[in-house]
Amino acid sequence: MTIPRLREKYLNEVVPALQKEFGYSNIMQVPGLHKVVINIGMGEAIQSAKAMDNAVRDLSEITGQRPVVTRAKHSVATFKLREGMPIGCMVTLRGRRMFDFLDKLVNVALPRLRDFQGVSADSFDGRGNYTLGIREQLVFPEINYDQVDKVRGMEITIVTTAHSDEEGRRLLKLLGMPFKGR
Repeated sequence: MTIPRLREKYLNEVVPALQKEFGYSNIMQVPGLHKVVINIGMGEAIQSAKAMDNAVRDLSEITGQRPVVTRAKHSVATFKLREGMPIGCMVTLRGRRMFDFLDKLVNVALPRLRDFQGVSADSFDGRGNYTLGIREQLVFPEINYDQVDKVRGMEITIVTTAHSDEEGRRLLKLLGMPFKGR
């Protein structure tokens, strides 16, 4: 089995660059990618169970992995929501699938966004993890436009082993993430 292209780039280019830039004495100190979590929150799933099936299908086509249906933890009367009702779906990617998905996101999906000028460099959480929102699932090449019932957005969270936003930002930049104005 071959090594994913992005993992090879990480090992051969990113690790030495980060080690030199931040002065790490040990290669194990260099930040890396831990996991990628893709989440689709669906308010319309309360009225339509078919919408949830379509979202699960789209997410499994994009990631190559079956999503988990997330359920409401509390009842909210104003939203007609009861505890245990399905309200979204999510996938956690690690290892090979994570690197393949990130490679596809950076090189194929993001450039297909309308009026794309880069992603915000301010969406870090203080610990080196990055969250990115995409408004439509159509930017991924696996999605067939004719089978889409409704355009759905998704949140993509990239969890790193970095200790600060600066380290996480530099890691993602070296991996090819197109940040605005940098």
